[in-house]
Amino acid sequence: MAKQIPNRQCIGCREMKPKIELVRVIRTPEGDICLDKTGKKNGRGAYICQNSECFNKAKKSKGIERALKVSIPDEIYDAISKELI
Repeated sequence: MAKQIPNRQCIGCREMKPKIELVRVIRTPEGDICLDKTGKKNGRGAYICQNSECFNKAKKSKGIERALKVSIPDEIYDAISKELI
C-alpha cells in the first residue's frame, strides 16, 4: 500500500500541491510570525509556494493575514520575503 502524500493549498495561487513543495508560514503561540521550513513547529500555519509571485499575491489579497488571523506589519512581510526567495 502506497503512502499517501498530504496536499495543502497555497494561499497565493490557491492551488493544491504536495505539502513538501510548499513552505509553512506560522503564527507561534507567542504571536511571532515566521517561516517554518521543517513544518513541525507549533502554531497556526498557512502554506505558500516558494516563489515571489505567490508571496506577492498572498500579500496583496491579505491571504496570510486571514489564514493566521492576525494583522501583519510590512517589516515582517519584508523579512519573510527575504527568507522565502
